[in-house]
Amino acid sequence: MTTTIGSAAVGEDNQSLRGFLSMVESHFPAEILRIKEPVAREFDTTSIIFELERVGKSPVVIFENVGGFKMPVITNVAANRELLAACIGANVKDLPTAFRERCQNPLPCELVKDAAWNEIVLEGDQIDLTALPIPKQFSVDAAPYITAGQITARDPITGVDTTGFHRLMLKGKNKLGVSLHSRRRMFEYHRRAEERGQNLPVAITLGVHPIHYMGSMTYAYAPNVRKFEIIGGLFQEPYRLAACGDEGLQVPAGAEIIIEGEILAGEREPEGPFGEFTGYASHRSTQNVFIAKRVRMRRDAYFHSVVSGMAKDHILISCITREGEILNALKRNLPNVIAVHVPHTTCGAFMAIVSMKKTAPGEPQMAVMSALGTELYTKYVIVVDEDVDIFDMNDVMWAIATRVHAEKDIMLIPGVKSAIIDPTSDPKTFTITKMGIDATRPMGVDFAERLVIPEEHRARARDLLRAAGVTL
Repeated sequence: MTTTIGSAAVGEDNQSLRGFLSMVESHFPAEILRIKEPVAREFDTTSIIFELERVGKSPVVIFENVGGFKMPVITNVAANRELLAACIGANVKDLPTAFRERCQNPLPCELVKDAAWNEIVLEGDQIDLTALPIPKQFSVDAAPYITAGQITARDPITGVDTTGFHRLMLKGKNKLGVSLHSRRRMFEYHRRAEERGQNLPVAITLGVHPIHYMGSMTYAYAPNVRKFEIIGGLFQEPYRLAACGDEGLQVPAGAEIIIEGEILAGEREPEGPFGEFTGYASHRSTQNVFIAKRVRMRRDAYFHSVVSGMAKDHILISCITREGEILNALKRNLPNVIAVHVPHTTCGAFMAIVSMKKTAPGEPQMAVMSALGTELYTKYVIVVDEDVDIFDMNDVMWAIATRVHAEKDIMLIPGVKSAIIDPTSDPKTFTITKMGIDATRPMGVDFAERLVIPEEHRARARDLLRAAGVTL
């Protein structure tokens, strides 16, 4: 559902990438890093982000001088839990819960009559995607890749649109290779169009607010609900869209760049390899082909890029959205579930840790089955008691080491559908054996008592250490 309103000034829209930057500059000025020195398009931007992560830093980074290109590159927009929590007014540990609650209250969108990305419009021979500062991130990558491209398309049958990330390989001035390897809505929309012998009209959006990231990566919603409505729910106000393209597709009015075109029917070309979130080069692809018809952009546009591989910019949003969706599924039948954590170190996808107050035998097993049934990519689920800090892998591993009887507390479920780019899945069927671990204390027995230091003693210890000059 969309309500039309008059023209809106979207240049500094709070729903835009620029609105996010304004918030960070005002409230978290130390979390923006501007690099004025010249950097190469090949490898420099990626290497700098990974060096920052190595020392525990995750600022938004703006490269003002990418060699040979006039347009600045912005990256690491979604790499910091504190900034993402600030976007929706939550504290860091409550972020998945706040995400879950807001996603359950989608809002109708608003359609504005103009957008800042209409300042420059390029068509026909004017289109040159090679003129964009598209990074090549790893030596294994087959070419430079657009990694922050949100593809929007409509279902050829129902007319309901969707939006989501798909990797886009630069192949020419108006040509991109596409992989729809999540095999979710976009894959199905293209399949339905192809069945009719039709190309799928799409728009690629570059430069959006990280709340758009979050909403676009949700999957547990009704078929007639637009992802843009879920994004509005996350903003707690209608998401402002504008029409583009010959098909009138609606895209965020506050975006930086829009590339209009279509994914061809019946055309397949090699795409990849690409450095994926698994930390491995991925050669698996649906090998689709996109042809650009029109490019629209702000006069002073940022080129938005997501650092690939296991960078937090690539997978932290996946952690948070999966935490929220698994928590939502578990709460339906297990109200005593407390929280869910999907660690960045497990590729933001492959492992979920569930905290619960166990009230009856078998509840951890229910939690395992529900979590695995909710999220395609998740293949290991660990359930722990409420005294274990699920955000501390040392604490989780302690629970596994001291509370698990392997012969009865580990569940193996063979032949389960998994991700096409999971390197351990069967290359023909994309199935795998998934596993659950019940790392909760056994009930009905006199189990060992955990050693605990009371919080007031810990607070006093911190004060004494600070007085001794120790930075905590």
